[in-house]
Amino acid sequence: MPNAIPQPAAASAAKSNRLATSICDVRKEYVLKSETVRALRGVSFDVPEGDFVAIMGPSGSGKSTLLNLLGCLDKPTAGHLLLGEDDISSMSDDELAEIRSRRIGFVFQSYNLIQQLTVVENIQVPLYYQGRLGSEERRRATDLASTVGLGDRLDHRPNQLSGGQQQRVAIARSLVNDPYFILADEPTGNLDSKTTEEILTLFDRLNGEGRTIIMVTHEDEVARRAKRVVRLKDGLLRSDTTNDEADRQLAREEQKAAVIALAAREED
Repeated sequence: MPNAIPQPAAASAAKSNRLATSICDVRKEYVLKSETVRALRGVSFDVPEGDFVAIMGPSGSGKSTLLNLLGCLDKPTAGHLLLGEDDISSMSDDELAEIRSRRIGFVFQSYNLIQQLTVVENIQVPLYYQGRLGSEERRRATDLASTVGLGDRLDHRPNQLSGGQQQRVAIARSLVNDPYFILADEPTGNLDSKTTEEILTLFDRLNGEGRTIIMVTHEDEVARRAKRVVRLKDGLLRSDTTNDEADRQLAREEQKAAVIALAAREED
């Protein structure tokens, strides 16, 4: 069984009731061909440390814009967005880049691994940009690889890994900086049912160990695994609902049953 995620001293302390992020009346407007597009029209919600939130919404709902703001790729036109105690609304581009590289763990649908690098080297990429590539950092990357079940593939390159294994590398990479939260953009979008179940089980375990996860998805069965589901529509917060543990467990059982049934059909 995989080990618990290795954490620096600051992260190993007991989690408080602090917020990983707080979104307060956030608005975002773009000007396209002389027309003003109101992508977000005043969205507010908090994500406490240790939460697991799925963000959903149809095309044009504002979820991609919100994802860019949470990832410090952009700033709101109005309102406040706090990461920990830092308000990104008033930050310079350089300050946003610093927060982005050190305090947010990204997981993408397309993995975004560097093909020429090994598993361990890909996990270390965020540290490379900070000039932190000593023996302690390599040991942490190795431990993270083992934690996500890739301890026997440390020297493999992405083209030697399955899609699920590549996503596990991406998840390990997202943890190497001890981030405020993991920001996952359609993390199961390119995966089959069996591998989706494996990745969601890994997210369950990470969240159970205190990691905060914010996940954008269009799949209801994936969103059911989160603790909360935030739905956007027309740039507004449509709903913010809680998945109780019984519902989450039922979703786990249904997904496992579907995987078993698929395997049985493939054997026939």
